[in-house]
Amino acid sequence: MYSKKIKKLKLNIYIQKQILFFSFIAIGILCPSNLISQPLTKPSFSEINLYSNKSFITKAVERTGAAVVTIDTQRYVKKRKFPRNSQPFLDPYFERFFGLDLPNDNRPRIEQNQGSGFIFADGLVMTNAHVVNGSDKVTVGLTNGKKLNAKLIGQDFFTDLAVLKIEGKGPWPKAKLGDSAKIKVGDWAIAVGNPFGLENTVTLGIISNLNRNVTQLGIYDKKLEMIQTDAAINPGNSGGPLLNRDGEVIGINTLIRSGPGAGLSFAIPINKAKEIAYQLIKNGKVTHPMIGISLIEEINSEGTNNIVKVGYIVPNSPAEKSGVKINDILIKVGNKDIESASDVIDQISKNGINKKVNILLKRGNKFIKLKVTPTDITNL
Repeated sequence: MYSKKIKKLKLNIYIQKQILFFSFIAIGILCPSNLISQPLTKPSFSEINLYSNKSFITKAVERTGAAVVTIDTQRYVKKRKFPRNSQPFLDPYFERFFGLDLPNDNRPRIEQNQGSGFIFADGLVMTNAHVVNGSDKVTVGLTNGKKLNAKLIGQDFFTDLAVLKIEGKGPWPKAKLGDSAKIKVGDWAIAVGNPFGLENTVTLGIISNLNRNVTQLGIYDKKLEMIQTDAAINPGNSGGPLLNRDGEVIGINTLIRSGPGAGLSFAIPINKAKEIAYQLIKNGKVTHPMIGISLIEEINSEGTNNIVKVGYIVPNSPAEKSGVKINDILIKVGNKDIESASDVIDQISKNGINKKVNILLKRGNKFIKLKVTPTDITNL
């Protein structure tokens, strides 16, 4: 009797297990979407975490890095006119005195240099003029390893900008151009280029200052107001892009400070670069309206605004012919009240050449109105 009860209990347990088993199978057949499709429609936690862990630097470089190019240049140097045994050139100090940096032999040779640039339109590359100046052959290297010949569309010595056209068929990766008028001191700055031939090098810094006049750096043959950054820029970075945190080009790396005070770098604002580039594409050259004066900024004795004075006047320039004098204070150019030297440059540039611009000066205690006709800088 007792054994029959045990058998009956075991049978009930077996039946219950069978019922549960088939119930789970039925649920899986009737409701498969919750069990199967859910992992396919929602990314896993690890996938979300992988994307969110990317730094803004990585994202910025991924957006623009493919458009950054290496520029290799070759220049054919012919043999010099004077033989090495020519008596005046026996003394190397004599050669150095006259700036004759002559080679030790008389054979022709090829000089090779390297810089950086970036593609900003279909097959068009923006770089520094000093990277390609005087070159007989220019080769553009893409990030995918391809090397293509390029021809010079135009270069502008005064702003150190050049535009190249790649000889080949696209599609081309293009850098997104930002707005340099929107950047602020303290913003992140990412420099991309090929320093010392090390391709696709990325460095990080901040915008240290804006509207830095190159005359403050002792450079007087350029017409530039530059972005100052502490992002590391080295030889070979010239012509490469300076990016903001969104991967947009805000400047073109062009100058570095060496020696005491090293660690400062300078870039041409992209708004100015675009203006110059489109003139080069359209005309092959750039017009720079000038009146022939150098400017000095001084702090007002009242400590309010700066005053802008005339420091030097080019002989026979439009300024001299119109009666401008050294130490005149510029009050107004066109319709713009002058607060800085850049205000004067901007107004004269906007006015253009061969068209009179009104200038209000202060000379001693007198205010003087003049009309000056700017000319291209090449005429001065």
